[in-house]
Amino acid sequence: MEAIIFDVDGTLWDAKDEIVYSWNKALEGWPSVKKRLTGEMMTPELGKPMDEIMDDLFPELSPEEQERLAKDLYRVENKWVESAPCHIYEGLEETIRELSGRYQLMIVSNSQAGYIEAFLKNTGLGEYFVDHVCFGDTEIPKGENIRLIMERNQIKDAVYVGDTAGDAQACRLAGVPMIYAAYGFGNVEGDYLTIQKFTDLLKIDFEQLMWKTCGK
Repeated sequence: MEAIIFDVDGTLWDAKDEIVYSWNKALEGWPSVKKRLTGEMMTPELGKPMDEIMDDLFPELSPEEQERLAKDLYRVENKWVESAPCHIYEGLEETIRELSGRYQLMIVSNSQAGYIEAFLKNTGLGEYFVDHVCFGDTEIPKGENIRLIMERNQIKDAVYVGDTAGDAQACRLAGVPMIYAAYGFGNVEGDYLTIQKFTDLLKIDFEQLMWKTCGK
């Protein structure tokens, strides 16, 4: 096995409260939009492509209005989460550092452009990841982005760590096994290797996992 590919929200950290805060700050500049967001409203949206989130949260707006609003929301969010007190899962840095000595580490997210960079700046973990890509960069589905990042890094065998049913679907489309982060935001049904905390990744025999799931 050559690489481990990670989701961000619900897998590497929980930035939900900070995203809600930054979006509500951005909405102050939109007097025509009266809605204010809560963590409960945001939780089911995390991990979805950006256009789906806007449809879910702001269905009253036209596609053009949604696009303009989204640019403002994500601009404010990216700047805020660069240094905001986002909830970083226990043992993240130590686990990432150890895994990076054995595998190439990458990130694939459905986030907007700039969000992964904000996560890496906030956590200081950029040196441990060899590549990353998101929906905002390519505007293609996560499954295709998984294949894209593997192809451009000449990776044949990888696993994906994610926390939602959307992640599981993306892995099926990409043809890679998924490790389900049960501590995250989603509820994934099926026979997946499951971790209850991020540091559980250090207990996994990845080579055995590849043999079991892919026969490699």
